[in-house]
Amino acid sequence: MSSWTGDLLGDGYEQHTLPLGTDPDGEGQVRAVVVRRTPRADEEVRGAVLYVHGFSDYFFQTSMADWFAARGLAFYALDLRKCGRARTPGQTAHYAADLQQYDAELDRTLALIEEDHPGTPVTLLAHSTGGLIVPLYLDRKRRTGVTTPVVGVILNSPWFDLQGRALLRGPGTWMLRVLAHTSPFRVFSLPPSIYGSTLHTSVTGEWDFDIALKPLEGFPVTAGWLNAVRRGHAQLHRGLDIGVPSLVLRSDKSHFEPEYTPASDRGDGVLDVRQIARWAGCLGGETTVVPIEDARHDVLLSLPPVRERAYEVIEAWLKAHPAPA
Repeated sequence: MSSWTGDLLGDGYEQHTLPLGTDPDGEGQVRAVVVRRTPRADEEVRGAVLYVHGFSDYFFQTSMADWFAARGLAFYALDLRKCGRARTPGQTAHYAADLQQYDAELDRTLALIEEDHPGTPVTLLAHSTGGLIVPLYLDRKRRTGVTTPVVGVILNSPWFDLQGRALLRGPGTWMLRVLAHTSPFRVFSLPPSIYGSTLHTSVTGEWDFDIALKPLEGFPVTAGWLNAVRRGHAQLHRGLDIGVPSLVLRSDKSHFEPEYTPASDRGDGVLDVRQIARWAGCLGGETTVVPIEDARHDVLLSLPPVRERAYEVIEAWLKAHPAPA
């Protein structure tokens, strides 16, 4: 049996560390951390949800876990290697030179869920960069003939392309390929983002997360990591076949401004939502795309009436896609 210990979220949450061995990118030993919400005695478990976070992020959304648990879905979350709970001193936050590295922790987390709930169908829920990592993972599994317990995917503002003008994306991507070989840990100087400040209770938001694990200004972006993301984008754009139905949630608009205004709370301040709409069809199979009016980048961290609408959409989709008997 796997060993679980108390988690930083307190009562009702436990964590399990997954040692992953030597980092292929040369930063020592790496690990991932799985967090589970402990089902209460009166809660029926009909399935499970595994949440995968995005860049400069980790799992802290207990209200989201409670929502799924109330609908019979045991809730698990994965802090990927060098992210959140899993990062150790001296490691570059969120750095991976190849998104396929994350397959190891996804495989082992699904095995943990099977250990807890044998035969239980799993829905993957992923945000932003996680929303790119998860489809690539499922496509690789399908192409290699490996079955998983995954029966559906919910993508929350998935990162399907690089923001900015098309004329700049091409040359920029070629530059990344060179830098990934010569200076993979080179940090890019990017404009500051106000997105984190719209969320945190210390500024204007309602969410009290650990800013050491999710800095308000985000972690630095490195050449090698961004190159890995661009390679993932290229794979997606060529077309995937993830093998299960998917629900893609996004805001109805992007809002890129350097200073806070009320509009900052009612648009995606990180990604270009037109790109999400454009590339969602590349997932393969049945794909439902729903723009949520006035949603933030993380749709499920939007203002209360907006996220209520998002949860209504998720609930309807789950009912329309019951797990195979």
